[in-house]
Amino acid sequence: MAKGQIVAGIDIGTSKICTIIASVSPETDRVNVIGVSSHESAGLRKSQIVDIEDAINSITESVEAAERMAGLSLSKVFVTIGGSHIESQNSKGVVAVSEPEGEIIPEDVTRVIEAARAVSMPASREIIHVIPREFMVDSQAGIKDPIGMTGVRLEAEAHIVTASSTASRNLTKCISEIGIDIESQVFAGLASAQSTISDTERELGVVLVDIGAGSTSICVFAEGSLAHSAVLPIGARNITNDLAIGMRVSLASAETIKKSLGQTPIKVVPTDNAEDREKRIARKRKEDELDLTKLGLKEDIRAASRKTLTEGIIRPRLNEIFQMVGRELKKSGYGGATPAGVVLTGGGAETVGIIDACKRTLSLPTRLGVPQGLSGLIDEIEAPAYAASVGLIQFAVSNGAKGGAGNFGSAVGSSRFSGKGLLQKMTAFAKSFLP
Repeated sequence: MAKGQIVAGIDIGTSKICTIIASVSPETDRVNVIGVSSHESAGLRKSQIVDIEDAINSITESVEAAERMAGLSLSKVFVTIGGSHIESQNSKGVVAVSEPEGEIIPEDVTRVIEAARAVSMPASREIIHVIPREFMVDSQAGIKDPIGMTGVRLEAEAHIVTASSTASRNLTKCISEIGIDIESQVFAGLASAQSTISDTERELGVVLVDIGAGSTSICVFAEGSLAHSAVLPIGARNITNDLAIGMRVSLASAETIKKSLGQTPIKVVPTDNAEDREKRIARKRKEDELDLTKLGLKEDIRAASRKTLTEGIIRPRLNEIFQMVGRELKKSGYGGATPAGVVLTGGGAETVGIIDACKRTLSLPTRLGVPQGLSGLIDEIEAPAYAASVGLIQFAVSNGAKGGAGNFGSAVGSSRFSGKGLLQKMTAFAKSFLP
């Protein structure tokens, strides 16, 4: 086992559950992945748990595989939370400095953040993040860190992210059922931003759009801090559904076709400048034709028009998604404060033509966000689909995850299971002794 502090995160999404276990070097602060597992999720719809038993089984499979790889048994984890129930607001707090003639101390900052946190909300909601945006000491605004400064009045503006209490409790129950405590729930969009957005983009103003299978998370950064958060109840699975209906195939086949469309077609470069019109037409037709025989589909479909699928089915749905993003951006009031443009991430960001659709609809520069910042066993997670998973580990490290390697027992090969799983294992064990 690698020495150093151990941190672990579970990204619970609509299509997959990814568990990452990492070791943080105390000398270099290097984050080294020592265990990773991605498992198909069940019991979730639009990033929310709809069947606790199925969700527990999926989480168990992912966690067990990561534990076997790392040779550890987890006791505490960071977990992502998402879904259209996520809401946000900005709040201000004001306190008097404890010693007006002295310097502002960390306790003053804690008190002013707690003052900003005191917002009225229904009992069905709870706060999951209070992120300071800026501080004001007396009449001086725009302060990022007031500790050590002198003043009488301390103000703070904070960004508050809230979630449905029911969704949060269901998530907590699923994790606790497999014998793990949740150290913190992290908004999936914030986790994705942690691994894909640079400090320069945060200062300039940028929009993160994390397109998952069942939902799309939006984070708007302005002047270096998070200013607006939201989740749209639409995702990449809607594109798959459109393809399945349009081509009259199963959802699994539609997903396979969608992924194959993301691969750049091989273009034939003509060597003869006098190529006649018929050859050019035949070449373009060959480039447009998508050979489906190599995909191993259950349906008897041999070929399809790439242009028809991309422009006739996929593009209208992408335009709809980005129109909704544009309305959310306008609603936030930061529409003109994001010159750095849009960063697309999540599994849906690999959809063919998505960058052009975003540029055309939002009229903003757009790039693909690939997670960075980790080392070790990262071959499987160097893709936009794992941005939230990687960012979750980085969030844990930057926010001082408690408990080091001492919280992890030597449980190589051990298995976690719910009550029903225990009964099944005991029954199988007893049957093994029968003749």
